[in-house]
Amino acid sequence: MEGVKGYLLDTNVICDWLDETKPRHAAVSRKVEQAAQVQATVVTSLIVLGEIEYGIAAVGGTSQQSLVDFRAQVFKQFAENKILFSVTRFTTLIYGDLRARLFEKFGPKKRRRKGLRPEELVDPVTAKALGIQENDLWIAAQAIERNLILVTNDGMTRIREIAPELRVEDWAAAAS
Repeated sequence: MEGVKGYLLDTNVICDWLDETKPRHAAVSRKVEQAAQVQATVVTSLIVLGEIEYGIAAVGGTSQQSLVDFRAQVFKQFAENKILFSVTRFTTLIYGDLRARLFEKFGPKKRRRKGLRPEELVDPVTAKALGIQENDLWIAAQAIERNLILVTNDGMTRIREIAPELRVEDWAAAAS
C-alpha cells in the first residue's frame, strides 16, 4: 500500500466491509484499516451509491429495512466525509475511450469497420455483447481519471484486458 494515492471501492467491497454478516468482512476491514494507517484515501463513486439504491428499490419485504439501514451506513461513511466521486467531463472522455477499445476488441466483427460514425450504429452494441457491466466501465473510468486503485471482487476481465492503466485489487481474495 506504500506510495498509493488511494482506493476506489466498488459496490461488492463496500458490502463486504460494512456488513458484518458477510464472510469477507474481516479481510476487507483489515485492508481498510491498513489504508488508513498509511493515510491512503478510500473513496467510492456516486455510481456505486446508485447500485445500492437499485438494490434497495428492487428488494421488498422485511429485508428492505436492513437495506435502508445499510444505505444510511454507506452515506455516513462516504457522503458525510465528502469522499464520493461524481462523473466529470474528463470521466466521460475516459469512458468513451475505454468503450471504444472494448468495441474494437470484442464488438461484432462485421460492425468494427474503420470510418464508421457512431450515428451509423443504428442498433448499438450492448454492454452484454461486449461482455461488460456498464456501471463497471464508468467506475473503472473514474479510477483511471483519479489515478486510484479500483478495489473490487469482480473480475472485470475484459476491461482490464484493454486498459492496462487500470489498477485493480481484490481485498476479499485472502478470505476466499
